Amino acid sequence: MEDIKIRVARKEDCPRLMELVMELAIYEKAPEQVTVSLPHFEEAGFGPNPVWKAFVATTLVDGKEVVQGFALYYIRYSTWKGCRMYLEDILVTESFRGKGLGKLLLDQLIVEAKEKNFNGIVWQVLEWNTPAINFYKKYTDKFDPEWINVSIDL
Repeated sequence: MEDIKIRVARKEDCPRLMELVMELAIYEKAPEQVTVSLPHFEEAGFGPNPVWKAFVATTLVDGKEVVQGFALYYIRYSTWKGCRMYLEDILVTESFRGKGLGKLLLDQLIVEAKEKNFNGIVWQVLEWNTPAINFYKKYTDKFDPEWINVSIDL
């Protein structure tokens, strides 16, 4: 097993994170929907008013730290529950799946949520994504089919 490290994402990780975002979009059969630019992504995470935070899973490749996965979240406020973590994306690059990186990332999110006194973590998963659903079932049995996703593109 490679030397895996979980750490907070840094601005210099953004180009690699965008590569992984595209890998996820391809997996989800929607690469054309990725329209965010690298400068916007960097500004949104590391500018004067950051709106997202991420943890990365890294390994050493030829002595260099390489990001092999990430979990990106932001704070969501629920009028019923209070502050909650919203997990926007979690991805481990295909060649590193099944090696425990996803578990390490989700476990770190749980620690972060507890440390920040959030009342929970919420996210979405595509109904056809059986590997992800099975992974999440190890953590929870609460899947909510009652809600319909709604959005407005501007």
